[in-house]
Amino acid sequence: MTAVLQSDNIWQQVATNLNNLSSAEILHVLEEYQMLPALIKEMVIDQAIAPIDCTPEEEKLAYEQLAQQYQLTSDDVRQHWLKQNNMSEHKFASLAIRQFKIEKFKSQTWGGDLESYFAQRKPQLDRVVYSLIRTNEVGIAQEIYFRIEAGEQSFAELAREYSQGPEAQTNGLVGPIELQTIHPGLAKLLTSSQPQQLLPPTKLENWIVILRLEKLLPVQLDNSLRQRLLNERFNSWLQAQIAAQNS
Repeated sequence: MTAVLQSDNIWQQVATNLNNLSSAEILHVLEEYQMLPALIKEMVIDQAIAPIDCTPEEEKLAYEQLAQQYQLTSDDVRQHWLKQNNMSEHKFASLAIRQFKIEKFKSQTWGGDLESYFAQRKPQLDRVVYSLIRTNEVGIAQEIYFRIEAGEQSFAELAREYSQGPEAQTNGLVGPIELQTIHPGLAKLLTSSQPQQLLPPTKLENWIVILRLEKLLPVQLDNSLRQRLLNERFNSWLQAQIAAQNS
């Protein structure tokens, strides 16, 4: 019969083993199981949020937000989830407050200059819809370009027939997509053109591409993007802190 370890037994075994190890041996175990980077990360965060206080109202809100995040819609559901995750009410509340403090730390640290950071990031976050045909034959690219320019055939028809990328399956249409996620050369061509302007065949790495910008969709600094930018700033800061700890 296969022995099945209960979670309580596992934690007891872990605690016992750690108690029998020296500091150097514990460090070795953490390195062996690749847990040291995660531990350093959490310690850096704890140090950063230590000065941050929460009012009783904020603690209550933090608890409610975490419960909502895990869809703990009733006392029974919450108790079942806590038992399943081997977590006490106190531990759950502590976790909620910690997450709230992290968000508060982000806002206090980078919220004040988020507008300027947005202005810096906006050119990469704007989205575009564009039409693309790519081929590796210059002569074919020139012929396609002249046919579209003369109105002999539509971009979509020629993309289906000639384009050698996945865009052939979508009539050459790509997007909406953030400029930062596409090839830098392609992004440069698109940002320097006007909507509906057909660009002549251009060599881009191993391809000859024909492009037409269909739409430019400027990004707006809404609540969702604010959170995303705060997370970016926080994660960049965190990586720098971890790198400094490891140097």
